[in-house]
Amino acid sequence: MSMNGAESLVRSLLASKVEVCFTNPGTSEMHFVAALDHVEGMRCVLALHENVATGAADGYYRMKGKPACTLLHLGPGLANGLSNLHNAKKAGSGIVNIVGEHAASHVALEAPLYSDIEGIARPMSAWVHTSHSAEDVGADAARAVQAACLAPGQIATLILPSDTAWNEGGKVAKAREVPARERVHDSQIERAAELLTGPDSLLLLGQGALTEANLERAGRISAKTGCQLLSEWGNAVLERGAGRVRIERVPYPIDIALKVLAPFKKIVMLGAKEPIGFFAYPGKPARLTQAGTELLTLADRSMDLTAAMKALCAATDAQDTAPAHVADAHLPDVPEGPMGPDTFAPILARAIPKDAIVVDESITTGRAFFPATAGAAPHVWINNLGGSIGYSMPNAIGAAIACPDRKVLALTGDGSAMYAPQALWTMAREDLDICVVIWANRSYRILRGELADVGVQNPGPRAMDMLSLDRPSIDFAAQARSMGVEAEAVTEVGAFTAALERGIAHKGPYLVEAIF
Repeated sequence: MSMNGAESLVRSLLASKVEVCFTNPGTSEMHFVAALDHVEGMRCVLALHENVATGAADGYYRMKGKPACTLLHLGPGLANGLSNLHNAKKAGSGIVNIVGEHAASHVALEAPLYSDIEGIARPMSAWVHTSHSAEDVGADAARAVQAACLAPGQIATLILPSDTAWNEGGKVAKAREVPARERVHDSQIERAAELLTGPDSLLLLGQGALTEANLERAGRISAKTGCQLLSEWGNAVLERGAGRVRIERVPYPIDIALKVLAPFKKIVMLGAKEPIGFFAYPGKPARLTQAGTELLTLADRSMDLTAAMKALCAATDAQDTAPAHVADAHLPDVPEGPMGPDTFAPILARAIPKDAIVVDESITTGRAFFPATAGAAPHVWINNLGGSIGYSMPNAIGAAIACPDRKVLALTGDGSAMYAPQALWTMAREDLDICVVIWANRSYRILRGELADVGVQNPGPRAMDMLSLDRPSIDFAAQARSMGVEAEAVTEVGAFTAALERGIAHKGPYLVEAIF
């Protein structure tokens, strides 16, 4: 049966187990849109901004472990999604971007929307390719999926000129094999086991090493050797809660991080990188470890981290040792006082439902959350690894679609929420089980701290005005309701507790705006 390139693309993506497309299409992608009527099996999720689409694809991969695709309109559409592609790249998320391009005859005319799409794609993409004919599209799609699946997960961008989509001659391609992850050499395991002795040694864990099973192994190693455990500040997926091995993160504030890491003379990194400051500061070091600290990268995040953790557990003779640092099912009391991080943290700990997915972009408000929620019901915690603001609500969309039977809790600041408010519309359209909490402190609070950290003393009214969000204040609850999401705003601790309970109990999207 004859088919065009667009239909062969859809069929080839499905053959490679890509079954979800986060889309914001334009004219050049209409044949792909039309092909969806002819081919069953692809779930298409419409986003009103490309950064929602790319952020959702990131969240989908984190929870599903396999790539979704995006459908983006030419170079400007791809450019709109680059911010969350940056975050996805840092998280090691596999995504297949399908980007429309003008037909070859139109490219030659320098049309208004013509741009160097490959040039735009390359900074965030590990694999970039332009299809040259309808006959190539299916095979190119299979190659793109293979590239996206390469460990730890990569961004692959396939550019599809519109004539390759509408021309006949498309062929369906089979899925391509993905190579197995590399194993750690025995000599590295032995050296790591030698280093992990006593409280001046640290096992620093990152992406892929933070599953419940791997954390249990880390807890056994810690109990046997006396080494300490930490994770990186940002983690793609961290399984935590009561009954699981508790792990704290390297702190974000540089002065605190330096104090936390100061005791360690030996650090073994598994899926993690050497600790560095998020930014450069006058008079402060970029590296957070002490001079002379011995650093060993046992395995980077592209390697088989579970096999490495099993081997390290065996090399330290810790397999039969009871794990240390197991979190008790203890929930903190809610202190009396005004709305703020110290009261939000215990309320949140009590509210997190079993198996919830917490997508955290709380910035300054959330720094008190991690210790307080250690004994909450077992859950997954997701962080932003790339630092580009506006990832949480889009990411929550992807997580909810990947795991429709689990509650998703998206925590974000008011400044961050304004980077991708269109995500609320998609949540309502898809009826996703997401509770969004917006910490509305009416300022870029984190930047006030950063202003001091870079050495600015006594900032004047113009500087402070650039960090405020209260002229005018944003009514997030009204904004959410305008896009079909049930919402309420609260200003008191008791009201916040009740609102959060309602939001979590509600089946479908719900927003709570906590004003403080």
